[in-house]
Parts: sequence; C-alpha cells; structure tokens
Amino acid sequence: MSKRVRWAEIEEELNELGKPALVRLLKELYDASAVNQAFLAARFSQQGVSAEMREPYRKKIIRQFFPKRGFGKLDLRLARQAISNYRRATSDIAGTLDLMLTYVEQGTRFTKEYGDIEESFYNSMESVLSEAIKLVSSRPELYEQSRDRFIGLRRATNGIGWGYGDNVSDMVDELESRMGQV
Repeated sequence: MSKRVRWAEIEEELNELGKPALVRLLKELYDASAVNQAFLAARFSQQGVSAEMREPYRKKIIRQFFPKRGFGKLDLRLARQAISNYRRATSDIAGTLDLMLTYVEQGTRFTKEYGDIEESFYNSMESVLSEAIKLVSSRPELYEQSRDRFIGLRRATNGIGWGYGDNVSDMVDELESRMGQV
C-alpha cells in the first residue's frame, strides 16, 4: 500500500507551479467532479452567490432522506458535510441558513413518513437547528426571512418521539422570544 501524501508535500509542489500550471490544475479539478464544479462556481462567482449555486448542495442533503429511488440512506454526515462545504465555499450566511433549515425539514419529513428513528438522528436534527438559531439570533433580517420555516418546523414536529417535538418547540419558542415575536 502506498503512503498517503500529506498536505505539506502538496503545498510545497503547488508553491513551485506558475500561474498557468495552477489554472490548468484547477481546470482538471473542476472537470473531475460535480462537487468541485459547485465549490469553484460558488467561490469565484462574479455575480455573487445565487440559489442556483446552492442547488447541488441542497440536492445532496435531500438525497440522504429522499433519493429519487428507494429509501433514504440517512448518511447524516454527508448531508451535514454539504452544509459546511457550502459555507466554506461561499461564506454565504443566508444560504447556509437555508441549507440548515432544509436539513431539519427533510429529517422531520422523513421521521413523519417512516416513523421514529433512533435518538442520534434527533440529536443531529436538534444540533443543526441550534446552529441555525445561532445564525439568525445575531441577524434579525435573516430571522424575518426564515421565520415561517421555523414556525413550520415547530408545527411539523408536534408529537414526534424522543422529545424531538418538545425540544424543537422549546427552541423555536426561545428564538421567538429573543426576537420579540411572542
């Protein structure tokens, strides 16, 4: 088995390349995968970040819950990774919030459709919701744009087991109170 190349070695080689060689390398990476295309398009867009650029990340999240065929694999790590990859590529807080809410909405829809899941599933949903709430707590304009989705989650999770429904309700109530909506 060959040894794994460390980043320091790669960085050293990259520092030796000229600009044309770096551009060719980035083009090869772009052509190598849709993930790379989405990342580079989001990072270097001249028009700013658009909903269209966010769509590949959203699809990755939804696919873990509701693929085009069969049952969801529920690889929550991959779904969460899509959120963090988007955030890293774009620094777009509003888009990141949208993906976080998509994650929790899809997870909620999944459990309503297929029944109770294990506790770690609900912990992951609550964790992402908590991160979303932290994002909007400091940005009132984001809250105004997403308030209906938070309220919808509170309504949709009513009665779901493992305390999930109660926890989501408490979290949204606290957010509403903090934002002066109660």
